[in-house]
Amino acid sequence: MPLTLKQLRYFIAAAETGQISHAAMEMNISQSAVTAGIQGLEADLGVKLLTRGAQGVAVTPEGARFLSRARGIMAAVEDATRSPLGEGTRVTGRLRLGVTYTVAGYFMARHYAAFRRSYPGVTLDLSEQPRAAIETALVSGSLDLAVMLTSNLGNAEELEAETLFRSRRRLWLPSDHPLLAAAEVSLHDVAREPYIMLTVDEASRTAGRYWEAHRLTPEVVFTTSSVEAVRSMVAAGMGVTILSDMVYRPWSLEGQRIEQRMVVQPVPSMDVGLSWARGRPLTGPAQVFRAFLSLTLGSGG
Repeated sequence: MPLTLKQLRYFIAAAETGQISHAAMEMNISQSAVTAGIQGLEADLGVKLLTRGAQGVAVTPEGARFLSRARGIMAAVEDATRSPLGEGTRVTGRLRLGVTYTVAGYFMARHYAAFRRSYPGVTLDLSEQPRAAIETALVSGSLDLAVMLTSNLGNAEELEAETLFRSRRRLWLPSDHPLLAAAEVSLHDVAREPYIMLTVDEASRTAGRYWEAHRLTPEVVFTTSSVEAVRSMVAAGMGVTILSDMVYRPWSLEGQRIEQRMVVQPVPSMDVGLSWARGRPLTGPAQVFRAFLSLTLGSGG
């Protein structure tokens, strides 16, 4: 089976961070996906690239040699896609880009920096707005493009959307919670626990849909728009919550551990992607930004 760009990205991220968990957070995917990708790459190459230990992962001698080649491959791919409008074209102009809160805080910064390095001639005007305001601005033409939660898109009639990745939602628990020892955890189990409800980016509305689908109601003891507040409260044992992997971090600001478990019922993922006005051609800067994110997030292979 031929190696893929995703496998190379996972390997490079793990090698550079020294932790599968850190690589997963950087790539906005699950640890199991990173592990499976690297194991598949090792099987394809027939060599061990990383050694696993209590402190994380370390590059083997074969892995160090391949890491140099992998970086070269990714650099060549990025160079080949820097001018998707034609070889030798230097794209210039202004891109008016809307982002929602979660995207701004947990996704956009490193991609913004990487895009600016690749396309110094494009000026990015970033604007953080609620979903409804972004959708209105896209339709009116005051925004060219948006990076947002496409799973929350409301105006599908007038807007196009392209999902770049799906971040699954899982149960967050303090490190000493009894449910960690359960063979499986259901939404019925979660409904009996004190629940911390996040409201930002319509999180409570999204949660309401899947709770209602199972005719259950969580026992909400605190509602907040702060992800960090949720993290601290869960870690301290005030309650549990269900949130996406994209905003998950294993430690609270106070240094307390937060664990995750899947629930047996299907919980919809949080989908991140691009949206723009239907029927209005994307500008040159918008086209290269779309191509850049598609490549970076692995939809190209």
